[in-house]
Amino acid sequence: MYLFHTPRLRIRRLSAYDLDALLDVYGDADAMRWVGDGAALTEADCARWVEVTERNYTQRGYGMSAIELAADGTVIGFCGLVHPSGQAEPELKYALRREHWGHGYATEAAANMLRYGAEAQSLRQIIATAAPENLASHNVLYKAGMQRITDRIEADGSATALFVWQSAD
Repeated sequence: MYLFHTPRLRIRRLSAYDLDALLDVYGDADAMRWVGDGAALTEADCARWVEVTERNYTQRGYGMSAIELAADGTVIGFCGLVHPSGQAEPELKYALRREHWGHGYATEAAANMLRYGAEAQSLRQIIATAAPENLASHNVLYKAGMQRITDRIEADGSATALFVWQSAD
């Protein structure tokens, strides 16, 4: 089921068919240095993520989504709205295959996911986090319409830059 389209991308619900693509993105140790604890995910981790995503769609109406190129349907990454560790605020997450970095796809997906959150899910505030030194991700979030509001220390002692987006409504 497609959530929305842009001229270059199609965004659809994540499914079990995306397991190999998930592993391509989240199993890449270099790309994962910016995500969570920095560890690459295993196939079992990715399978659990699909299960959690299916539950999120059932319970909340949203979750992680696959990002496809509109031209040929190739899955180039993932983007979505999640509640990590049960946090109250919905959080924007995204990751792309490395060969698709630097083409504006993350910004395009993120900006439209924020719009989808407001228009289709009636969300009024969405947060995002990024490593303080991950300036490429900061640029994506700024271009998508988010503002950096503070840095915080996570439970594991790591620093995180906190961004927020608020609906105009």
